[in-house]
Amino acid sequence: MAGLLRRLGERLTRTETERDADELIEHARARGATTIDNLADRQIATVSGAIRAVTLRPRSTVPALEVELYDGSQSLTLVWLGRRAIRGIEPGTYLRATGRVCLRDGEPTIFNPAYDLLPRMGPRP
Repeated sequence: MAGLLRRLGERLTRTETERDADELIEHARARGATTIDNLADRQIATVSGAIRAVTLRPRSTVPALEVELYDGSQSLTLVWLGRRAIRGIEPGTYLRATGRVCLRDGEPTIFNPAYDLLPRMGPRP
C-alpha cells in the first residue's frame, strides 16, 4: 500500500515537462533506440526523439543542416553536410536516426545519419 501511495504521489507532483520527458524515453525504447544519455564516443547507435530545432550553418564552403534531437534524457545534434533542407525535418517531428556518434565540444553528434520519420506519439490517457 505504501508503494502505491508513493507512486501516486510522484505522479501528482511531477511537472508536465518531466512527464513529457518520460514519454519520449519510452517512445525511444519502444523503437529499439538507445537513450542519448547512454551513448559513447565512436559508438554506432540508433536514437529516437523529437526535433527541437533546425538550423542551417555554413561549414567552410559547404552548407550543413543541423538538427537538435531530444529523447527525454538529453539532446543530440544531427548534421547533414551539403544539405540546406530536408523535407519533413522540422521542429516537432519525431524521427529515428542511425549513425556513428562523435563528441563535438562534449556534445553527442551524428554526421549524415540514416533516418526515418516517425508518427507523432498518441495523446496521454
